[in-house]
Amino acid sequence: MAPEQQSQPDDGTPVPPPASGSTVLGRSSYPEVLRIQAILRKETVGGILLLIATVAALIWANSPASGSYFAIRDYEFGYEPWHLKLSVGEWAADGLLAVFFFLVGLELKREFVAGDLRQFSKAIVPVAAAAGGVVVPALIYVAVNLVAGSDGLRGWAIPTATDIAFALAVLAVISSHLPSALRIFLLTLAVVDDLLAITIIAFFYTEDLHLLYLAIMLVPLGLFLYLAQSKSRILAAHPASAWLILLPLGLLVWALMHVSGVHATVAGVLLGFCIPVLRRDPYGKPVQPGPGKPGLAEIFEHRFRPLSAGFAVPVFAFFSAGVAIGGFSGLGSALADPVAVGILAGLVAGKPLGILATTWLITTATKARLDASVKWIDLLGIGILAGIGFTVSLLVNDLSFDPGTEHNDHAKVAILAASVTAAVLASILLRVRNRHYRTVEDAESRDTDDDGIPDVYDDDGGR
Repeated sequence: MAPEQQSQPDDGTPVPPPASGSTVLGRSSYPEVLRIQAILRKETVGGILLLIATVAALIWANSPASGSYFAIRDYEFGYEPWHLKLSVGEWAADGLLAVFFFLVGLELKREFVAGDLRQFSKAIVPVAAAAGGVVVPALIYVAVNLVAGSDGLRGWAIPTATDIAFALAVLAVISSHLPSALRIFLLTLAVVDDLLAITIIAFFYTEDLHLLYLAIMLVPLGLFLYLAQSKSRILAAHPASAWLILLPLGLLVWALMHVSGVHATVAGVLLGFCIPVLRRDPYGKPVQPGPGKPGLAEIFEHRFRPLSAGFAVPVFAFFSAGVAIGGFSGLGSALADPVAVGILAGLVAGKPLGILATTWLITTATKARLDASVKWIDLLGIGILAGIGFTVSLLVNDLSFDPGTEHNDHAKVAILAASVTAAVLASILLRVRNRHYRTVEDAESRDTDDDGIPDVYDDDGGR
């Protein structure tokens, strides 16, 4: 790793290099930066589509033609004997979001097997920050509803999520020059956050568990794992075979998971964990994927991410975000519900508080310090941005309260209000720091020798 480039504060005064000792949120390896940039570009486009879908749903649900929106959302189809006769909204939540969580599983495994998070020193801060960003909002929600004597405690997990696509869309709109270290921190935090969310869904939102179907599900899951691991080189060389062999098994795992009573999106994460990250050579030894020789995980990520960001998540948002607000009086009534108050407080205040407090505790306990290019105010901005819960918050809301009930509708209003509030506050704070971010970005992209690798990475050959 190249020595840290000295950054410039907003007044142009040189900043001394960091003192000896461990630092956190420093610059990652160049290949990792390039990989994250590619992911974030796709997620940003998905975030813009997500915003469009949400606005369209709100307009339709509050228009004179609102009846047609709810009729389409609640229309049921599917094969009843297999317990797959679901409404359009349920197909979007149970089916399409499984694609999203499949990518979550892929990305998380990639980070811990071949990414920067395989190093404990780099993994501990974002993982701990994600945990703090889940626990503190949940505690705030519970406290608000206990004090108010509300019957809405079942929704405690609603304000624990972070919507990375929505957050990146906000960054795109405000044209933030956020440094790569903070972008990687935000993405990693959101991915770990999603894993915690799916774990909560699996353990706390599973009803009528059918152990027989769950046991049967292990058969195609085991076969999927065996083929993906042992035949990864063949499948990577012939992607069409991967679709023909693994996709039917994946659909079977999803269907059996759904019938078992565990939310079907959990199947997406399990299947993602089964895909090997490292490519295997002709002798079966695992090696890092190289240019022109992608591994199976990289192929699947390339194929599924456009489907997730461009279709699955926006369609889910379209059928989940639509709620009849009923004007300003209805908005006021919704936000007076302790469920809504807990969600607002949890996302807008609890998220940044949990992320900052946990990061501070880790750095204090390990006697580490933030990289010279990062200040605590930057982490505050990231923490506020992480308060955009949206997609997974809407999913947990539908699992907590039956669609169409008062708590469900009020929670949707609160999720939307909290996400907009967090987006506005984060935009203001990050825009204030944009001049500093632009300086760091210029330093990270400068290539004076025209070798295709920025100067700050030259000492390690871009590794």
